[in-house]
Amino acid sequence: MITNTTTEREHLVAPLTGSVDRNRVIYKILRYLEQAMDYDEPDLDRISADALGISEQRRVAIMEMLAREGYIDGMTVKRSTDGNVTISNPHPRITLRGLEYLQENSAMQKAARLAKGIAEIVT
Repeated sequence: MITNTTTEREHLVAPLTGSVDRNRVIYKILRYLEQAMDYDEPDLDRISADALGISEQRRVAIMEMLAREGYIDGMTVKRSTDGNVTISNPHPRITLRGLEYLQENSAMQKAARLAKGIAEIVT
């Protein structure tokens, strides 16, 4: 649950309680949608629940969050009063905000790899 004190980024990258890290799933989705900008017809099976190693419910929830926070568009997510989620017009595209997320995340990953490499050299 998002509270008023939880920032948007903390909400998106908070760790999962399962074996799959939400940040990695988000990165995989956004990275594929960035690559798909070059395709006439993106292969949405590449970001299916099976391909991501998560449940369909989790995939839909993550796609809903990404759309609501402006990282992707091109789809409509509706949640009914009984909690069922429907995705209509499922043609997700990465937005400028999603591209910025990828760039920031990529820079952080490079810095982490560099720091790990330096630590290995020192020890």
